[in-house]
Amino acid sequence: MRRELNSRSNWWFERMAKAAMDRTYYAGIERGERNPSVKNLAKITGALGVPIGTLFDDESPPAG
Repeated sequence: MRRELNSRSNWWFERMAKAAMDRTYYAGIERGERNPSVKNLAKITGALGVPIGTLFDDESPPAG
């Protein structure tokens, strides 16, 4: 999602600053090392200006 929404790294860091989230924490989420709470997911999506459901949308076809 980050790569789709971010065309400039400064934009991304500004958004994460708005979410009051440390960049190392978010990087851990991206790498699958951390499991964010719903509260933190709401902070991320709020800062990005997208609905929280966006994180759960699966546009890929079912496997099999």
